[in-house]
Amino acid sequence: MPLKYAGVPRKLRTARAVELLGRLGLQAHLGKRPTELSGGQQQRVAIARALANRPRLILADEPTGALDSATGVEVIAILRELCRDEGLTVVMVTHDVDLAAEADRIVRFADGRLILDKLVAPARGTPWVPRIVDKTIRLERDANP
Repeated sequence: MPLKYAGVPRKLRTARAVELLGRLGLQAHLGKRPTELSGGQQQRVAIARALANRPRLILADEPTGALDSATGVEVIAILRELCRDEGLTVVMVTHDVDLAAEADRIVRFADGRLILDKLVAPARGTPWVPRIVDKTIRLERDANP
């Protein structure tokens, strides 16, 4: 549907849908209705729908909330792959501490206040935190990762 609203011709919409569903491991389920899919498969379809128009940013509210842990891990792996391969940015809201730990940056709020803003260098997994020094934000190694 997002491609239809964007005025993309039917043939190109179908090709993009098949490409995305194939990339998300759903090629065997192309003719199925949503009620015939598992929760994890439905979540992958939602990811494909969100990616249809090649956005640069995805806002994901509890993307694994209704999934079992194994399927949740698969969905997060797919999102990470898309970030790496397509330069996509995913902003994810979650209450799952283990899931948040997988992020490159963790921003935590409590009672409407920012209590943590921590960057993690993805290449080495080295935790970094922003520190304001002379009105400039600098990244420094966190002494207590």
